[in-house]
Amino acid sequence: MKSFIKYILIVLVLTTNLFADGFIVIPRPHPLPNPFPLEVVYHNVDVTIDGQAAITKIDQSFYNPSQYQLEGFYIFPIPKGAVINNFTMIINGKETKAELLDSDKARKIYEDIVRQMRDPALLEYSEQNIFKLRIFPIEPGSEKKISITYTQVLESDNNLFEYIYPLNTEKFSAKPLKDVSVKIDLKSQEQIKNIYCPTHEVDIINKSDNHSIISYEDENIKPDIDFKLYFSKNSSSVGLSLLSYQTGNNDGYFLLSASPSIEIDRDNIENKDITFILDVSGSMSGDKLEQAKKALLYCVNNLNAGDQFNVIRFSTEAYSLFKSLEKVDKQNISEAKIFIDDLKAIGGTNIEEAFSLAFKNYAESNRPHFVVFLTDGKPTIGEMNDEKLIKRILNTNKYNSRIFTFGIGNEINTHLLDKLTDATKAWRTYVGEEEDIEIKISNFYDKIQSPVLSDLKLDFDNVEVYQTYPKDLPDLFKGSNLLVFGRYKGNGNAKISLSGKLNGKQKEFSLQDNFTSSDDKYNFIPPLWASRRIGHLLDLIRLNGDDKELVNEVTMLAREHGIITPYTSYLIMEDEEIRVRGGRLIDGLQSFAPRQELKKENEADYLRMNDKSGRGSVEVSEEFQNLNSASNYSQTQQGKDRLVYKDSKGNLQNLSQQVRNVLGRAVYQQDNYWVDSELQNQSIKNKKRIQFNSDEYFALLNIQPETAHFLALGQNVRFYHNNVFYEVYE
Repeated sequence: MKSFIKYILIVLVLTTNLFADGFIVIPRPHPLPNPFPLEVVYHNVDVTIDGQAAITKIDQSFYNPSQYQLEGFYIFPIPKGAVINNFTMIINGKETKAELLDSDKARKIYEDIVRQMRDPALLEYSEQNIFKLRIFPIEPGSEKKISITYTQVLESDNNLFEYIYPLNTEKFSAKPLKDVSVKIDLKSQEQIKNIYCPTHEVDIINKSDNHSIISYEDENIKPDIDFKLYFSKNSSSVGLSLLSYQTGNNDGYFLLSASPSIEIDRDNIENKDITFILDVSGSMSGDKLEQAKKALLYCVNNLNAGDQFNVIRFSTEAYSLFKSLEKVDKQNISEAKIFIDDLKAIGGTNIEEAFSLAFKNYAESNRPHFVVFLTDGKPTIGEMNDEKLIKRILNTNKYNSRIFTFGIGNEINTHLLDKLTDATKAWRTYVGEEEDIEIKISNFYDKIQSPVLSDLKLDFDNVEVYQTYPKDLPDLFKGSNLLVFGRYKGNGNAKISLSGKLNGKQKEFSLQDNFTSSDDKYNFIPPLWASRRIGHLLDLIRLNGDDKELVNEVTMLAREHGIITPYTSYLIMEDEEIRVRGGRLIDGLQSFAPRQELKKENEADYLRMNDKSGRGSVEVSEEFQNLNSASNYSQTQQGKDRLVYKDSKGNLQNLSQQVRNVLGRAVYQQDNYWVDSELQNQSIKNKKRIQFNSDEYFALLNIQPETAHFLALGQNVRFYHNNVFYEVYE
């Protein structure tokens, strides 16, 4: 074990309580230049959760691309406090017994590796037990197929359950994985609610109130983040769950989830009024109009029995199908189909008259009223000044109807559409030139088809909450999961109430839960909250003009939480250059080393915020809305493809991949050093320089084991801990 390969793993730290995926370590000596020569061909995970019992089956294939026969060790770290039962391994079809080493023996192995191979990576596992198995031979050009099955009992916190499966170690495969997948078959005798994955884009298929399938798939990637899934059990027709995070004396962060039942009877679905407004100006001719007509037919065919609807077409003038909203019946649906089928594209774009007609014949109702507005252009007739037009539309919208906008193509006024959705608590959608209009609109309609509650309000007893997002609560729909992120002062047990209207009657759902005062378990919440606030602030700057205080807050939040986009990275680099020149920031503690070429490109991205139309304007709008509604890590990395640069050796790098979340804050890779963002917030009085791999280095690790989260990043790390600035150097 003492001759283990120099570069084994570098662990992306997101939480302190992880299942670490297995990996193969090849001891020295071997004649290959690549220190980690094996490739992971595929990694498939199948999980069955029934009640609180979870059975995880892992299938991996490791490939030896070399011409040499190798010997290795398969290591499977187990987190502190976790109980794994029935751990079995099958290697190339043969069941094999792995050796279980307790944390003391494992720590000795890891420290020996660090001392002799000068790599701190496995320190992350220094308090964990491990399974270890010798694998020999690994023939040249061959695969080692490893299958692992284990069972565990999931912990419950106020009937909220957590399942974690780590994918982060796979990024150390010699090549990207050709195939990776996680599939979870979730069953319970109680109703399942609030299914939420904060780490990955997952597909959730709800078979019933008691059975859901959650799946994630990707290919040709090196996963670098652990898979986390949360769900609750609740018999209420709307289930609530709470997660909270707080460290030190700082205000806390929370995530509230509201999820309606899957199987809802007709009485618990709210009847709605809906008006479809379709642009049929000359620019919509051809395939655009044909797709829009098909999408509109889909919506009309899927109206609920108790709904009322109308269809308005507009070009030079606006015309409506009915004089007022009509009920859904066979005759009205038939007339709507004829009206839609006869639509032809000709004339100008009179947006003002279209909305005037939509609201003119709408009377106050107990039902929510949705307006679905589709256009591919800017106003050319009637009021054409966007600020005046917005004011006129909102003045005629006397009953606070939701206005959902669809911008088709690039020649649209994004500021106009975005301000309408923002003012009416709705959301915007853009359809690119090559995208399918029908699919986008039908997917949107499926989400709003069945309202469960409208005019939502949240009340928190015993704690003070602020900066909650979404800022204005949307309506709650069947099949949806409303996520509310926010900050809180105070802590302790609190009653949370969600109220809203269902067919004119007030309904209320409540949850009694604890806002923590010291728990840092859910450290994914702060960056997701920060993403939403940053998206909100950037939208305010974009739509209302530059504001120094807002810009300063965006810069601070992005740096502290690692929300790195072309817009925020420009602000961070600009701010830090000014502070270094003025002596207010120590050179070497910046988030990023100065990169003028990339900064110039990012500045161009930032200035595009002023554009009201064109592809750039659409891209900005979409990315800001995604930030403002982010529910997982991937959604916080908007525009990451535009953060690529060449380092001093000519290698391609990406700023978004040079940040890690450690103990709830961002740590940045600046050339050779990892730099803790917290160092910019502290007046540095106590500083300790410790040489990597020295006796003092291991003494720090033993006295303060939590520092392993920072030390595992590399051989050169600058971080702040317990009022001390530590600088670890080679």
